[in-house]
Amino acid sequence: MKKIILLLTILAFSIQAEAQKINWLSLNEALELQKENPKKIMMDVYTNWCGPCKMLDKNTFQNKDVADYVNKNYYAVKFNGEGDEAINYKGNSYANPNYDKTKANKRNSSHEFANHIGINAYPTIVFMSQEGNLIMPLRGYQSPNQLELYLKLFLNDEYKQITTQEKFEAYNKAFKPEFKN
Repeated sequence: MKKIILLLTILAFSIQAEAQKINWLSLNEALELQKENPKKIMMDVYTNWCGPCKMLDKNTFQNKDVADYVNKNYYAVKFNGEGDEAINYKGNSYANPNYDKTKANKRNSSHEFANHIGINAYPTIVFMSQEGNLIMPLRGYQSPNQLELYLKLFLNDEYKQITTQEKFEAYNKAFKPEFKN
């Protein structure tokens, strides 16, 4: 009986842990899904060697509030800015022709798509419109509450009304985070 209870407890914990995971897609998959069901894209551009990228995964993307909100409202994309994934974006193909498999967990050459969208720091979270157009990159590590501000700002296009630094500061000051850190 104790073994059954232990197994049920482990199963319940596994289900709960699974519910806290973001449903990551490739960019190609997200762009394809947008054709049938338009949603904004939140793309995590990371590298294998990046410490802050690993912290973002552990502390922010595994946060239940963040995962639930992203899964409900966005297509979530994981993109290795130094990886070898082939990307098809707006009629163009992007690759990493200088990718070195022997450096898979070390610094590698930059992916053509990362260069195309102006990625020069890791991690960078890139927000894209329902049409797949770039809205804005958000550079550096973000806590759950910091990311919440941007997730909500971009979801309903509120960012379009923020045209000055003063307006952003007022928005930021008035913002009441709801996610638990």
